[in-house]
This record gives sequence, structure tokens and C-alpha cells, in this order.
Amino acid sequence: MARLLADRPADKLTIGDMARQLGHSHGAVRNAALTLVRRGEADQSGTGQPEFRANAKTAAAAQAAVISPPGTHAPRAQAATARTAAPAAAAPRQTGPIRRAGGQLYHPRELADLPDVEALNRLRDADVPVLLYGPPGTGKTSLVEAAFPDLLTVAGDGDTTVGDLIGEYTQADGGGYVFQYGPLVTAMTEGRALLIDDATLISPKVLAALYPAMDGRRQIQVKAHKGETIKAEPGFYVVAGHNPGVHGAVLTEALSSRFSVQIQIGTDYDLALALKIDARVVRVARHLARQVDLGELGWAPQLRELLSYQKTEAVLGTNAALANLVGIAPLEDRDAVAAAVIKAVGVKKIAPLTLGKQLSASAVRQPPGSTVSAHRGRSR
Repeated sequence: MARLLADRPADKLTIGDMARQLGHSHGAVRNAALTLVRRGEADQSGTGQPEFRANAKTAAAAQAAVISPPGTHAPRAQAATARTAAPAAAAPRQTGPIRRAGGQLYHPRELADLPDVEALNRLRDADVPVLLYGPPGTGKTSLVEAAFPDLLTVAGDGDTTVGDLIGEYTQADGGGYVFQYGPLVTAMTEGRALLIDDATLISPKVLAALYPAMDGRRQIQVKAHKGETIKAEPGFYVVAGHNPGVHGAVLTEALSSRFSVQIQIGTDYDLALALKIDARVVRVARHLARQVDLGELGWAPQLRELLSYQKTEAVLGTNAALANLVGIAPLEDRDAVAAAVIKAVGVKKIAPLTLGKQLSASAVRQPPGSTVSAHRGRSR
């Protein structure tokens, strides 16, 4: 890195420029460049898309630098070549839990006779955009985060603007205005994966700004910033999420046609059982899901709600967790959910979790499941 900068002292180089020259991944180049800047051995300029330039100390730093031959470290290209040459049956299969960036574990599921994370990586290597669709809480975002550690995410809604994707001018500390690049530009210039979550809630006019980056042009024009042209680096990849049942979610033909592969995501109730969630509650969720499939109901607990039930039960007890499960159901489906819970659990009545009467100052409430007497410790 230092040698490259020292050899081109008059040039300002971006992460993409240096990654192409060195044959390393964008992440590795970015880390090395920032290390040089921290040591005072290179200068950084720019904001949204930083540029790096040699300074008086760069040449000395280059004396100890070792630069691998171009192409030596291009992990995505190597992976694509290896996967193209090897048959699917011989490819490594990631079947165990994968730890996501936030620390949570993701349990891979089968997709086209492959673990889902591997299938998504193959599609990325082939530059085939993917649309994941299904009810909220089924694990769409979790799957993408597990598959792509370099992921950037845009949380879409009706207020999402072109500036939220591409960037916009913001006021600097000194009082002037600087252009801050958005996640789309960052993903393009750094060759990263980009998730457009809840894409079908975003205005079609806003999404149109994304399409030139996804087609054969693989570039966009930032009209708000001097008409600058941004080109996508290798590795740039777009995946989108769609919740068909959410109010306002519209899958337009223009959006659908951009995603060659569209994958339905549902809750894995067998996984819920494997995670030690109350089998009675999982049975209720399965029953309600069948009713949803038949069009008799609009809502059923998905894996997100089942995991929340498990956590609530551990803190507040079974009755409170069941009441909360009923309470989070949409009002129009609440009676059906309550009836299914009553039948499965055997209670006479269940209502949404609600505050009761005010406790007296002397009242003592024991933790759920506690058998300790309130009189324990008193003299006899």
C-alpha cells in the first residue's frame, strides 16, 4: 500500500483505485490505508468517498512494506472460479450456525440443495440479484447478514428519498456544506453487498435511482454532486426484501424484473422446536400459519415472535408470555389467536397483557417460578 502511494506521489487514489492495482479486497485495502493515515504516513482527503495520497513519510513506510503480486488476494474472484469449476455436490456446505455481525447466531436452511448462505454467495458471484419475500419476522434480514459480512443496509419506507440512497449535502462543523455519499455509493465504490430492506415500501421514483447500478451499465450519475459518475467495483451486489402482507408494500413490474431470482422465506417451525421454544406455542403457530395460507386469517406468529415469547417467558413467566402473544396479534385476528392458545394450553381464558390494579406499598411480588415465602426470615 505504502509503495503504491509512494510511486504515485502526485495522485489521489480511492479505495477502488488501490484495490484494482494491488489485487486485494476492498476491506483489506481500506484497513491498510486508514492505518497509514493514523500513523501519519499518508494523507486522507474527501468525505463520502475518501482519497489517499503520499506524504513525506510514505516512502520510508514503503521500505518495510510487502506487496503481493496483483491477483494474489482477490478472494471473491477466486471463490467464483472455484465454484464454477467444482460440481455442487463437492462444494463445502455451511450447515452449522453462523454468527452474524451483531453476535446473533443464524441457522442455515436448505435452498436448491445447498445451504441458503452458500446459495446466496453463488448468486452474488454470478451477479444475479435476489429478492427475498415473506412475512415480517421470518429471517430475511438475518439470512442476508449471515451470508454477507460486508453488508450495508437501507431500511426502506414511504419517506425514503434518493438522497438516502445516493447521498446529500450536510452542514459541516465549520459551517459550510459537504456532500456525504449514501450507502448505494459506498457499496458500489467498495464492492460491498447492499440490502434494500422493505424495498416495496419505497417510492418507485426513488428506486429508479438504483436500477442503472444493477444493469449492464453498473454505474450511476450523482446529479446533486456535479453530475459525478460512480462506477460499481467488483463484488457490488444488490439484494432486496419484500413483505407482501404489509400495508403499502407494492411489488412493481419495474422492481420485480430487476431481480432474476425471487425466494420465498417462511418460518422454520422445526428450528423453533430445536431452539427449545415451548412445543405447545409452536403448535399454535403452525395451526395459525395454515389458516393464513388458506386465507382464513391474516396473521400468525413467525420465528421472531416465537423467540420473543421464549425470552418473555423466561422473565415474566408462561401466563404473561401467552398473554403477550395474544396481545401482539392484529386486532382483527386476536380472537382467533386467543382461541388457538386456549385450546393448545388448556386455560379457560386469556387476554392481552394488561396492567392491573395498583399495588399497595407493602405488597411484595416474587419473581416468576419463585417458591420463597414472603414471611421467610421473620422471627418465630
